[in-house]
Amino acid sequence: MQTIVVLFNLKPGVSREEYEAWARDSDLPVVNGLPSVETFEVLRAGGLLVGDGPSPYQYVEIIRVPDMDAFLADLSDPAAQAGAAQFQQRYADNPLFILASAL
Repeated sequence: MQTIVVLFNLKPGVSREEYEAWARDSDLPVVNGLPSVETFEVLRAGGLLVGDGPSPYQYVEIIRVPDMDAFLADLSDPAAQAGAAQFQQRYADNPLFILASAL
């Protein structure tokens, strides 16, 4: 099982309401609909557990993928391509994609 963790902030001028509506109505259904995805979640960061101040990232995405080769093949789906383009061009400001796996 591979987990993809995406950390990001919204681009300047994008409201939380605009992004979250798009995520709920488009991104979550499309990504969760890919056969290679076990689960996909979008989380809004609420703050730091230890220390003062806000989280350095506004959002965290968690994508659980049993077969990375199948996932990479699924990304060629036109709906997935369109969603990825919108995410990167319109909403996410320099997202950080981290590959992780359980110990």
